[in-house]
Amino acid sequence: MSNNEEKSSFVPYVSSSRSLPELTVTAIVFGVILAVVFGAANAYLGLKVGLTVSASIPAAVISMGIIRGLFKRDSILENNIVQTMTTAGEAIGAGAVFTLPAFFMLNIQLSQAVIIFIMLTGGLLGVFMMVPLRQMLIVKEHETLPYPEGTACAEVLKSGEKGGENAKTVAFGFLFGGLVKTLADGFMLFKSEIETTVYKFKNAVIGTDIYPALLGVGYIIGPRIAGQMLAGGLLAWIVLIPAISFFGADSAKAIFPANVPIGKLDAWGIWDNYIKYIGAGSVAVGGLITLIKTLPTLIGTAATMMKGLASGNANSLSIKRTEKDLPFQYVIIGVLAIIVIIAFTPITNVGIIGAIAIAIFGFLFVAVASRIVGLVGSSSSPVSGMTIATLLIVTLIYKMAGLHGVHGMTAALTVAAIVCTALAVAGDISQDLKTGYLVGGTPWKQQVAMSIGVVASGTVIGIILIILNKSYGLGSTALPAPKASLMKILVQGIFGGDLPWTLILIGAAVAVSIEFLGLNSLVVAVGLYLPVHTSMPIMFGGIVRWLVDITSKSKEEREARGDKGVLFASGLIAGESLLGVIIAILIFFKVPIPSAALTDNRVIPLVIFLAICTILYFVSKSAKAERK
Repeated sequence: MSNNEEKSSFVPYVSSSRSLPELTVTAIVFGVILAVVFGAANAYLGLKVGLTVSASIPAAVISMGIIRGLFKRDSILENNIVQTMTTAGEAIGAGAVFTLPAFFMLNIQLSQAVIIFIMLTGGLLGVFMMVPLRQMLIVKEHETLPYPEGTACAEVLKSGEKGGENAKTVAFGFLFGGLVKTLADGFMLFKSEIETTVYKFKNAVIGTDIYPALLGVGYIIGPRIAGQMLAGGLLAWIVLIPAISFFGADSAKAIFPANVPIGKLDAWGIWDNYIKYIGAGSVAVGGLITLIKTLPTLIGTAATMMKGLASGNANSLSIKRTEKDLPFQYVIIGVLAIIVIIAFTPITNVGIIGAIAIAIFGFLFVAVASRIVGLVGSSSSPVSGMTIATLLIVTLIYKMAGLHGVHGMTAALTVAAIVCTALAVAGDISQDLKTGYLVGGTPWKQQVAMSIGVVASGTVIGIILIILNKSYGLGSTALPAPKASLMKILVQGIFGGDLPWTLILIGAAVAVSIEFLGLNSLVVAVGLYLPVHTSMPIMFGGIVRWLVDITSKSKEEREARGDKGVLFASGLIAGESLLGVIIAILIFFKVPIPSAALTDNRVIPLVIFLAICTILYFVSKSAKAERK
């Protein structure tokens, strides 16, 4: 058969006949550490901007720098296990911050046991449900599904002799990101946010956060996506807010949901009372549009999956090391056991209805997520759209079943959180399995490593969320948690019926209009929902990436410079995010931090930020194209 011929014709970097150290104690220890570190970093970033970034490449680089450079261990498969476990932390961080902060915003108390239960059940379901899909998506469709992050990570691992130099680039970025965060938000030496009004343009505000992490995000996602996100921010802050101010200036009465007249609100007041709801409607519909656009993929994946399972290919016994998955019967038992535990455990009380919803939406959307990331990468996977769809359907089912109030909202959000975590983990393990397929890893060892990473990061993410909530406040301007805020608005509105639906529908109409313009409605909607101060530094990062690209003389040079810049940008993100968590811990334990704020000075932070932009540019430009 053609599929078998195609499978047999592919030879991985490490052939199946070779046996190298792989799932070792060293790899597990470093993998657990990096899973927790990048889980915390991505949690902070997701709460700040509503986006997370792939940790596989920086994890692979750090792993090679330490294991190969420091310990002199020479095994590409060991490094592959480390990056596999690290991405588990990244995925757990994403699943947590997209949903769990909604509980805090609704004043629903979550114990550590409940958070751990949600993260572990969702994460392990994501791993187990991906196992029967590996043969179909990774192996049989090797030529048609590129899995961009997984392929890029494989190339980084194969160029392992440069791991030490690349690790220095990440460390360099980590140093700058952490230093700026410490000086700005730790010692308060300068302002971390600057803004200015527009002359004779009432309540029109332009501002920017002085955060290297957001600069790094912009560099990684590129100028096009960054520009679309900034477009949403500008639409809110120099179009909608001034328009609301103008038309409501003479109103003597407060207009719902605000409790004071519009004429007495400044730009931030209008954003908080009106724009957030418009943005929420826009994000919700943007996510659903993204999901609808993937329906052909969803249907095709489901059909292919059913054919594969019916023919028994997904459960075939493999002889070669590089073809061995976790035993399928154990995977089925594991999934069924988790679903039964969810149905009957008193920890969450989602009941049989919730467990069935998790089983159906989990497996359906895991298949979709795993295929979509193969086509467009993890960053473009509509996890939020699939989670919104799950939340809306489950909330309506619970309401029809007679659940109301806090109990109903808790059950619906719990189901959405478990499904969201499963989707995030499944998407990331798909990229990891692609990397393993290319370099010659052992699938079942990667699946075990991912499970260990899920357990390690899932047991600590709740502590991080509680500390960040008590230090900064989840849903505040410091950590707006946009995706979770949307979940909170939707579930509260459906159960309580007190949403400003006109504003939500205006946002929905904006998303539809943006989609017809040929732009990514979800990206623009996120920019509309967040303060423009968040989108602006992301745009700066996109501009730096654009300058690097246009000044490169060849495709090879552009790729080399882009890759080095991504490593430095990843360091900026990790450094700032982790120092943000550390500062939150110090605040949580009331540790005094000496400060000497330069109040109202906007020049110094702007100069510092532009200096980081310049450093990012020249670090990228220092890369040399490889000769082939």
